[in-house]
Amino acid sequence: MLTAEETDRIIEMAWEDRTPFDAIKMQFGLSELEVIELMRNSLQRKSWERWRARVQGRKTKHVKQRGEEVDRFKCTRQRQISTNKISKRPR
Repeated sequence: MLTAEETDRIIEMAWEDRTPFDAIKMQFGLSELEVIELMRNSLQRKSWERWRARVQGRKTKHVKQRGEEVDRFKCTRQRQISTNKISKRPR
């Protein structure tokens, strides 16, 4: 069961263009389909429709489809988020 804080962070990551579903899977253990379901249940209908239209077919949301010019998925604020497991990994 996810906490409200974790759910909010997953929603934020799902909206970010450069954050792939693989990063959400690594941090929270949710597959792409589980993220889609979470978004469907958490967002208002119009917001859900906008998000799905935005994400569907977006290559940056899938690591294997990314071009070489996209070399990271962290947002500029990601290191500041204390519950973020990726930000705590050594470089």
